Amino acid sequence: MGLFSRDVTVCVLSSGSAGNCTYVGDGHAGVLIDCGLATKQITMRMAAAGLADAPIDAVLVTHEHSDHVAAAGVLGRALARRGKPVPFWMTAGTAGALEARCTPDGIEIVEPGDTVAVRHLRAECFPVPHDTREPVGWRVHIGNVTVGVITDLGRPTALVADKLRGCDLAVLEFNHDEEMLLNGPYPYWLKQRIKGNHGHLSNRQAAALLRDGLSPRLKTLVLAHLSEENNTPARAAEVASGVLADAHAHVAMHIGRQRGGLQPLTLRTEAW
Repeated sequence: MGLFSRDVTVCVLSSGSAGNCTYVGDGHAGVLIDCGLATKQITMRMAAAGLADAPIDAVLVTHEHSDHVAAAGVLGRALARRGKPVPFWMTAGTAGALEARCTPDGIEIVEPGDTVAVRHLRAECFPVPHDTREPVGWRVHIGNVTVGVITDLGRPTALVADKLRGCDLAVLEFNHDEEMLLNGPYPYWLKQRIKGNHGHLSNRQAAALLRDGLSPRLKTLVLAHLSEENNTPARAAEVASGVLADAHAHVAMHIGRQRGGLQPLTLRTEAW
């Protein structure tokens, strides 16, 4: 079999505290990472991005919070009607913590650190520090391209930096500006949760993770899970741009949004 090339498509359909969902595929196979907005919205946003007929062969779930898994039950049934049932890959901790309304048919269990085959794609999960049962981040490998979705973690870790270092495209959390959070309207307990070691990354923490995990492989960066109350795209972009400029890195930067999907991003892959 000879060497072939094809485009890998990544589309951040929604990113934020009201719903998260990212599509990764190459026209022959594809996955959703999380499904935290309504199935109808997922379908509409994929169609608007030109992905109405894109294959969905699995759903990779990071953790049980509703903004990442709310549509799972309905989506699973919708995908089964579209063709055949698809697996929802998640850890045992996540599966055990799902609300009934968010529980899909076809749950498949992974251990943090596992890699599973989704047709010719390889999906790899790794542990992250978040206030849920057994949360993970995911990397999807298609040929020689690796796409990482790294959100919902309270602090940078050496393992996560290592996983970022191997990404060609990364969807990376820049959740809050510390000053805006501390001076904002949230109650004290919620501020403490967000800025805690199992909460969400601040711009400063995300910058530190990016600095530690930056490599020449990274060509595209999506700033993700920005808080609408405690951050602004300008503040997050300024911090991220500073890291990239200091490293003289040529990385295309985009900002995920809650109220509409981004235009699809493409990378060229080669595989045997």
